[in-house]
Amino acid sequence: MPEGPAVDSDDELLARHAAGDPDAFSELVRRHRDRLWAVALRTLGDREEAADALQDALVSAYRAAGTFRGQAAVTTWLHRITVNACLDRIRRANSRKTAPMPEPERLEDLLEPHESAAAPAERQDLRRELRTALDELPAEQRAALVLVDMQGYPVAEAARILDTPVGTIKSRCARGRARLLPLLRHLRPRASEDEGSPERNQSPDTSVPPPRKTGDTRRARRGGGGSS
Repeated sequence: MPEGPAVDSDDELLARHAAGDPDAFSELVRRHRDRLWAVALRTLGDREEAADALQDALVSAYRAAGTFRGQAAVTTWLHRITVNACLDRIRRANSRKTAPMPEPERLEDLLEPHESAAAPAERQDLRRELRTALDELPAEQRAALVLVDMQGYPVAEAARILDTPVGTIKSRCARGRARLLPLLRHLRPRASEDEGSPERNQSPDTSVPPPRKTGDTRRARRGGGGSS
C-alpha cells in the first residue's frame, strides 16, 4: 500500500518560509491558529482585541522567522509571541487608563463561549463575575493563570511560552489564585452545585473569527502592522 505524502514539521515549514516559500507560513498558521486564538481570547476577554493581538503576533512571527534558532519548539515560539502581543495591549490600555470593561455579551467568550445564549442566567452571572475578577489581576499573573488553569498547559510549557522560570510561573499562579479567592468566595456554593453538570466538561469554542479582507500574510508582505 503506497504511503501518503510526507508532512513537513513545524521547523521545516518555518525554514521554508524564511527561505522564501510563499505557502509555508500559511500552512504553519493553519496548524496552530485555533490554539493561539484561544490563548489571545482568554487573556484579553474581548474578541476584537484578541483578533487584533493575534494578527499583530502573526505579522511579528512572519517577519521574525529568520531569527528563529530552534531553542524552543515552533509552537512554543508562536505562543510566546501571541502572549506578548496580548500583554502589550493590556499594558498600553492600563497606561492610558481608558481600558473598557468587556461588554456583557462578550464575557461568555472568555470561559465557555459555546454556552452563551443557551446558558442559564445564573451561569451567565457567574462568568461575568469571574471575568471581572480576572481583570483585577496584573497582566503577568493573568497570563500565567490563563495558560495553566484555563488552557491546561503544564507549568513547564507555560514557562517556556512566557520565557519565564518555572518557579516564577508557579508563584504567579499562586499569587493570582490568592487574589481571586476573596473576589470569588461568594460564588463557591453556586459553583459547587454545578460541578456535576456536563456543561462544565465541554471544551471551549476556540474557532477563529472569519479572516479580514486583508489577511495576515498579505499584510505582512506589505510590511504593515505589529511589532516583534
